[in-house]
Amino acid sequence: MGNILNPGRENSFTRLVKSRKTEIFIDKTDFLEVMSSKINDEKRFFAVTRPRRFGKTVTAHMLSAYFSKGYAGQNIFDSLEITHKDSFPEHLNKYDVIYIDMNSINSRYNSYLKNEKVHGVASLADYLEYSIITELREQQDFAACFEKHNIKNTGLLVALSSLQNDLNAQFIFIMDEWDLICREYRDDKQLQKDYIDLLKDLFKTDDGQACFVLAYLTGILPIKKYNSQSALNTFLEYNMLEPEPFERYFGFTETETAEIAARPSCKLSQEELKDWYEGYRLNGIDIYNPNSVVSAVKDGRCKSYWSRSSSNEEVAQLINMNYAGVKSDILNLIEGGRVQFDTSNFQNDMVSINSKDDVLCLLACLGYVGCENVKNSDVLKIAYVPNKEIRSVLTGIVRKQNWYERMDTIERSENLLKAIRSLDGNKTAELIQEIHNSPAVSLLDYNDEDNDEESLTYCVMTGLLWSTLDDYTCHREEQAGKGKVDLVYEPNIKGAAPLILIEFKYGKSAEEALKQIKTQEYFRRYTKLYPKNILLAGINYDPRSKNHQCLIEKLN
Repeated sequence: MGNILNPGRENSFTRLVKSRKTEIFIDKTDFLEVMSSKINDEKRFFAVTRPRRFGKTVTAHMLSAYFSKGYAGQNIFDSLEITHKDSFPEHLNKYDVIYIDMNSINSRYNSYLKNEKVHGVASLADYLEYSIITELREQQDFAACFEKHNIKNTGLLVALSSLQNDLNAQFIFIMDEWDLICREYRDDKQLQKDYIDLLKDLFKTDDGQACFVLAYLTGILPIKKYNSQSALNTFLEYNMLEPEPFERYFGFTETETAEIAARPSCKLSQEELKDWYEGYRLNGIDIYNPNSVVSAVKDGRCKSYWSRSSSNEEVAQLINMNYAGVKSDILNLIEGGRVQFDTSNFQNDMVSINSKDDVLCLLACLGYVGCENVKNSDVLKIAYVPNKEIRSVLTGIVRKQNWYERMDTIERSENLLKAIRSLDGNKTAELIQEIHNSPAVSLLDYNDEDNDEESLTYCVMTGLLWSTLDDYTCHREEQAGKGKVDLVYEPNIKGAAPLILIEFKYGKSAEEALKQIKTQEYFRRYTKLYPKNILLAGINYDPRSKNHQCLIEKLN
């Protein structure tokens, strides 16, 4: 039992199981049956990649706890879903598992560089081989074979093949953060080549394949392509671009999140969790970010937990490449728009970025955009921002860029707020008309009577998004006076800016909208907080002329 060969110590999955009565635990152990059914199958090598904080390591630890001989006798899975499957005892702790945590390998390699030198170990790829071989050599059953074949510090394929030929040893290979070298050493092409060549030796050669009854890689990026071909095409790949049929294992489902929200200890509604953390629609299945849901329920409030991720700087660099106007596309996505992109030329790495399509493919893999399939196409996708958490993160990234204030979208938003504050109804209507025709809003059907005012509300909220980020909080359909006002912009600091109440009409008049605010006294609850500093705006859309009208008054 070691760190790499047949691990048996406590890990993230076993800790979750132990604390499942007091902590949030979603039982996805039926995935073990899926993997067990592939043992010794011709298609038995899997690469299941997804964004940071989406439970990759927990899944890898679950597989290790189930298959590894090192966990024998620990009764980890008692009462879990997998125990109801007929195959459960057949594969429980029956295999020699090689478990690789590339973060740990990288950390130990950095220490190795400072403290020691081993013959033949000159790179991180060499050190990976050396680490596995060292633990294999320490296994009593394998030591004689190593001595017989004079196995050195590297040459992992030779070592495993010798064990397979002499002892009929067969392994399950599990690697977490398989793409660390592709991400953290993205400019070291030789190291990447050596690393990929090592994996190719293990999983593309007949000698290597004979050593493994199952392999499972997880990480963020799909397996790197060379000349549009996967470097490891023996692996079946599942990722945010192509998740089928493992969609529900990529995060929390709608049903699972509803169960969490229904717990007496949960102070948040499912609607709140949905707005903030759902939106990854994988082939029609709605997926929530599991880490963020758990964190929000523990804290009792929804906020962005994604912002702690180190990948935000990577996203800023991608946006600043500005291929084919990707900056404008990102603003469009933040505002709620949708952008089509092509996945066919994406090389599955963070270096070979040559187009807007590549940028959006990478953002989808990183989880910064969701994507939906385009009907009748294998390569076209539609990008969108999935939820409030990601919109908050992207907004924060964009606002730090030196080009932010120079974008036309930002300037228009500032002008719209300025027009409202100066009671200029004509200018406000003109700018809303522009916003309605912009990419983020133009797809909305203003002429659908079931969604008429909803579309108009969304149009105005889109227009004011950038100019109100710091100074205002937006409330929709806020209870006020004798009913509900459609839209309220409330200053974050009382007295620093006017409160804005907006009522919408469709096919009627701006005068009627303004009159409703007054007769229904929507302003009544705010007058003490904002004396002489409340603006009333009535906005109408005329479906015949397809024009907007606006009247704005200051409450006396």
